[in-house]
Amino acid sequence: MKAVLCKAFGPAESLVLEDVASPVTKKNEILLDVHAAGVNFPDTLIIEGKYQFKPPFPFSPGGEASGVVSEVGEKVSHLKVGDRVMALTGWGSFAEQVAVPGYNVLPIPPSMDFNTAAAFSMTYGTSMHALKQRGNLQPGETLLVLGASGGVGLAAVEIGKAMGARVIAAASSAEKLAVAKAAGADELINYSETSLKDEIKRLTDGQGADVIYDPVGGDLFDQAIRAIAWNGRLLVVGFASGRIPELPVNLALLKGAAVLGVFWGSFAQRQPQDNAANFQQLFGWFAEGKLKPLVSQVYPLGNAAQAINDLAQRKAVGKVVVQVR
Repeated sequence: MKAVLCKAFGPAESLVLEDVASPVTKKNEILLDVHAAGVNFPDTLIIEGKYQFKPPFPFSPGGEASGVVSEVGEKVSHLKVGDRVMALTGWGSFAEQVAVPGYNVLPIPPSMDFNTAAAFSMTYGTSMHALKQRGNLQPGETLLVLGASGGVGLAAVEIGKAMGARVIAAASSAEKLAVAKAAGADELINYSETSLKDEIKRLTDGQGADVIYDPVGGDLFDQAIRAIAWNGRLLVVGFASGRIPELPVNLALLKGAAVLGVFWGSFAQRQPQDNAANFQQLFGWFAEGKLKPLVSQVYPLGNAAQAINDLAQRKAVGKVVVQVR
């Protein structure tokens, strides 16, 4: 089979496309014939040795995939050969086949195509877990989404609206904000042109945002925590800015606020029943037309390096997908 390989930590340009042996499945795994793979921020880190997981060389990046089950291990009971599925792989999806533990695989709705499915699990799974289990977002509350035009950001905008929140979308350009507006955002903040903190306070009559969804970190975290509401919850999702911020804990004390970590991958493994319930709700909203995943660009397998670079340079809106078949 063909696979995009990382043979040493380095930039995306160092990835190579080669023929390799197909994976051998374990008893608790399925073998997936990959049709499409989602591109996510961890892919930009894992190839440079900056992610919390460091697979042995050579490995293929790609943390999520969609496709068709071609083999089923004897300990996997909920799937069969021929099922159309989405899978959380961690890495390995930029390849024609990947072996995946059965607990990380879900059947996809009949109305969902493979490109959409490849763009769905990590962004919507992360944002649903963040807003439901971690943020406890309630109808009528104000949700601020930073990086609102990216994959997880757009998912958070749509899920926030489906949960009954008032959503303020924040992004770095008018073009990106237009994408967030189309996804349902009620208010918009261009933080390249105005003070994020001041705009949050203006749009909330000085009260601040009840829940802040932050996949960006850096300076935006510093401003957002200063505009959080009483009993507010700031969700730490990622650090796309490149800087991990430090928190003056007196700010949390003064607002009775909570800063909560969001690690969907571990949640899915530790609380599989809760994760499955989340996805049943997400699939229901998808069927109702409340969730409309935006796949802005599709790259062939041979151009996976360009897909990773475009994401790393924050050129993409919505999700970027590598099409394998």
